[in-house]
Amino acid sequence: MIPKQIFNPRRGHRNSPPTLLLIITNYIVSALLFTTISPTNWFFYVVLVCLGWYNYYTIRRNQDEIIRINIIAYTIGWAGIVFLFFVTRNM
Repeated sequence: MIPKQIFNPRRGHRNSPPTLLLIITNYIVSALLFTTISPTNWFFYVVLVCLGWYNYYTIRRNQDEIIRINIIAYTIGWAGIVFLFFVTRNM
């Protein structure tokens, strides 16, 4: 246990917001999916459905922290994932 005199966290300081962690998770899972599965098969769709459930659960759990800038970042993140999908499929 660290004594309070050595490590005193800042008041009101939160680490990375859950939306940023969600975007990072989406990119990691999508990049692994797009690069490892060359033909789109049933496993691809199962993983995407699971990722959608995870997104829904995370957004519902952290609904009070969702603000306009987070929604914009989340939407741009998904647009980037769709772009990544088309880039990896056309190579």
